[in-house]
Order: sequence, then structure tokens, then C-alpha cells
Amino acid sequence: MIKTAAIVLAVLLVAILAFAAMRPDTFRVQRSASINAPSEKIYAFIDDFRQWQAWSPYEKLDPGMTRSLSGAQSGKGAVYQWDGSKAGSGRMEIVDGSPGSKVVIKLDFIKPFEGHNIAEFILEPSGGKTTVTWAMYGPSPFIAKLMGLFINMDTMIGKDFEAGLSNLKAVAEG
Repeated sequence: MIKTAAIVLAVLLVAILAFAAMRPDTFRVQRSASINAPSEKIYAFIDDFRQWQAWSPYEKLDPGMTRSLSGAQSGKGAVYQWDGSKAGSGRMEIVDGSPGSKVVIKLDFIKPFEGHNIAEFILEPSGGKTTVTWAMYGPSPFIAKLMGLFINMDTMIGKDFEAGLSNLKAVAEG
């Protein structure tokens, strides 16, 4: 009886690990919002890490978090590092951008889990409105594939992106 249960458990474990291994090698989370403001105004809130405290949902996640800014004041070469008990630690660097239309950020998480991703903001003006798309994408190592069987990363990160876009809308339209 115990031997049969151990065999069933081992087969189940192997099946879970095999299923996780077959999941995609990359991930992408993306949300969009329409904001009643010109793209240049919105761009200024994204392209300058000093402005992120006004709208980023991650800024309020960990009140004791330490932050440091270095490199360029804004745009390519601007760097933001953080370290907190709830927010973990990591580093963002703006690596590309086009004024009023796109900001690309290299996003490196150090704690609690190491991860190296790209965050991207695409701004598409139309009339007096701008559609802002916030995306994060990157590799999905085996541990992330395994965790993805139990935690829906799109839902978890997506809700933060939705909150951030809502905050960005409020400050840009205000």
C-alpha cells in the first residue's frame, strides 16, 4: 500500500515537472489604457524615474524601500535602483526611447528571485487621446514555468499594470 502510494506520487511529480518543462520559454504581460492627454505629456512621466512616485503602483508597495537614481536625469542611461523588504531589490535602466512614443527599460530583479526582463511603454496618439501600452517580457526559466502552474503571473502582474495605468491617467489628465 505504501509502495503503491509512493509510486503514484513519484509519477505525479514527474508528470508535473514534465508539464512545466513544456511551457513556453518566454512570457509577456501587457495592459493598455486610453489617456486624455498628449503623448509628450505622458512620456515625461515615464521617461523620468523621478516622476514614477506620482503613478507607479510599486512605489507604494513598500514604504521603507530605499531608492537611488543615477546616470542620466531622464531618457537613455537613466538608472533607478531599489531595495525593500516587500519590494525586493533590483535595478531599472532606460535603454531606448523615442520622445512621445516609446520607452524601453532593462529590468533586473535581484531579490527575492533573480530575473532579467524588458519593460516597454508604447504611446500611440490619436486626436487628443493617447493609448498607452505597458508590457513586460523576457525569458521564462524552468522555476518560473513551474511556479506558473500554481500562480497566474499575467493576472498578478497585470493588476499592477492596470493600477499603474490608472494612476498615470489621473496624473496626466489632472
